[in-house]
Amino acid sequence: MSNTSPAAMEATIRRYFDACNVADHEALMSCFTADAVHYFPRGLPDIPWRGAETIARKWIWCVETLGSQWTIEKILCSSTAPEAVIEWTHWKRKQNTALRGDEWYVFDEATGLIKEIRAYYAAPADPLVRICELVDFDYRGRGYHLSHE
Repeated sequence: MSNTSPAAMEATIRRYFDACNVADHEALMSCFTADAVHYFPRGLPDIPWRGAETIARKWIWCVETLGSQWTIEKILCSSTAPEAVIEWTHWKRKQNTALRGDEWYVFDEATGLIKEIRAYYAAPADPLVRICELVDFDYRGRGYHLSHE
C-alpha cells in the first residue's frame, strides 16, 4: 500500500483525530511533516499554525482549556492525488458549544504525513472583509480565481 493511497490517508487522518482527542503530543507530532501548516479562517489568534510542534501544542491546549473533542463526520480521499477532505465537529465541552466544518488535507508523497490542512468553518461570513478566506493562504500562487469573472 502506497503512503498516499486512499486507505493510508484515511488511516493517518483518523490517527490524527485520535491523538487530538487524547492530547497525545508524540502521536500528534507523528502525523505531520516538520514544516506542516494548518490554515484557519479569520477570527483566531496566531494563525496560521506553522510546524508540527505548534500544531500539536495548540490542539493540546484546546483539549486542556476548552474540553475539546472532535468527531469525523465524513471523509473522502482522492485516488489520484495525495489529498483528502473531511467534515468534522469540534465539541467544546467546557463551553457547551460545538463548531462544524470541513478540512482539506495535503499529504507528503514520500512519507504519507500531513503537510497542509485548510480548515473551513460552517459559520457566518465576516461582514468586515470583502472576501472571506483563509488567513495567509496563497490563493494567487495556487491558481485560485481572484474574482468571479
